[in-house]
Amino acid sequence: MNENHHKDPHHGHSHSNAPEIKSLKKAFVIGIILNMAYVIIQIIIGLKINSLSLLSDAGHNFLDVAGLALALLAFKLSNSKSTAKYTYGYKKSSILISLLNAVILLISIGAIGYQALFRFQNPEPLPGKIIAVVAGIGIVINGISAFLFFNDKERDINVKSAFLHLASDAMVSLGLVVGGILMYYTHLYWIDPVLSLLICVIIIASTWNLLKKSLRLSLDGVPDTIDLEKIKTEILKINGVVDFQHVHVWAISTTNNALTGHVIVGPELSNTEIEILKNKIKHELLHLNVHHTTIETDSKTTQNC
Repeated sequence: MNENHHKDPHHGHSHSNAPEIKSLKKAFVIGIILNMAYVIIQIIIGLKINSLSLLSDAGHNFLDVAGLALALLAFKLSNSKSTAKYTYGYKKSSILISLLNAVILLISIGAIGYQALFRFQNPEPLPGKIIAVVAGIGIVINGISAFLFFNDKERDINVKSAFLHLASDAMVSLGLVVGGILMYYTHLYWIDPVLSLLICVIIIASTWNLLKKSLRLSLDGVPDTIDLEKIKTEILKINGVVDFQHVHVWAISTTNNALTGHVIVGPELSNTEIEILKNKIKHELLHLNVHHTTIETDSKTTQNC
């Protein structure tokens, strides 16, 4: 029996990825500053004119600011070094943070929905023009913030979460603009709580998949970026591999995956040839989004014994 463990095979590429990581961190900081400023504007004006839709959207945007801050923290923790007690460092924290972010967003729906139903029964006159103007500012801010994450949205679950939340916020702001204009011209003030309920629906739609994905990764389920059947097929294509068994894949973080497996090799292979074979397997797995591998090998003859 022979075992080979490849720890952090991407280490050689860390310097080339540094500018991308730095750019992403900068995007998170800019997004946090822009959206926090907008939340303050929404709260001040929302309280002044007593608009539930603006205050609800402010709450939604504040949770997104918290989500951006948590995602930024996750990025920093994901680069942490391993210790004697945490052999993968704190990389897994990025998954836990994405799960926490999704749970917080869903909890917020209850408070917003309750207030909206109460206001629907007791609508109050509101300055629709002001609501439309404030929401228009939101389209610009959320649009710019979402654009910052567009190119990297498929690379990390927290980046994708940030993009989806900010893009949905821009759509919510567009809805508030339309609602504000309608209130201004029709004086139908029940539109305000209706918009709040629509915001709840949008939060559920944008968060539910994130919650399921984060929960699966927290339970060491196979990540979306991994095609387990394809991995088995490609490894079995490598000359010298007879069988590939006991394959386990899980996420170390939102960007790094690990695999353990048992490779059965032909009895004719020497120890040197087996080492070469392991390197081929390692190289193939890198192209299949597996960054940490532990491969145990046995020859077909040994296994039969």
